Amino acid sequence: MLSQLLSLLVPPCCAACRAPGLRAADVLCAACRRALPWLPAQRCPRCALPLPRCRAQRCPARAAPFSAAWASVAYEGAAREALHALKFAAARPLADVMAAQILAGAPPALLVGSVVAVPAHPGRRRARGHDPAELLARALARRAGLALEPLLRRGGGPARQLGATREVRRAPGRLALDAVREAPPRVVLVDDVHTTGATLAACAGALLRAGAERVVAVTWARTL
Repeated sequence: MLSQLLSLLVPPCCAACRAPGLRAADVLCAACRRALPWLPAQRCPRCALPLPRCRAQRCPARAAPFSAAWASVAYEGAAREALHALKFAAARPLADVMAAQILAGAPPALLVGSVVAVPAHPGRRRARGHDPAELLARALARRAGLALEPLLRRGGGPARQLGATREVRRAPGRLALDAVREAPPRVVLVDDVHTTGATLAACAGALLRAGAERVVAVTWARTL
């Protein structure tokens, strides 16, 4: 009742473009939903880049410890604004929308195993009050009927990925990650955006060392 009254007094805004007048049940406006840059079906199964952006000889994930990668949208336009809202404006309902879109588009063979979120650094999580990747992983696990397992721990300093160059992101030892216990054989590793793949690779490596046999990387967005 209170939420309905508030929606009458202060109509909800689109999480991406801040346009007012949404229904209480909506998170994105119709214009932003239409503007989402969906990735094409023809894409590299290793790095999730559309073909021919990825060439087999130069695939950025050719040596990555994860066996496959998949994403729903390109990290640009309305998708970039939506992710910024989830990360920095605590637009938590977006995580469920993104999870539904992942589940609707991802090959079913990828979504097999336990769901593990890429962990945020504890300091960054305290500052934001939430962990975007964990919210997305939790929503995806619930919708897909999979177990969510908090297996990864992040240590060291809060290495900032946003704005860092590819070389800096991939520098050895930049990300301190380890598994807190033995990993299940199959893992669906979830993050909000796949940029260079450095964070996903570090997490996948930790999971393989902890006993996982197969790790697939699933994100909502992919940087082109």
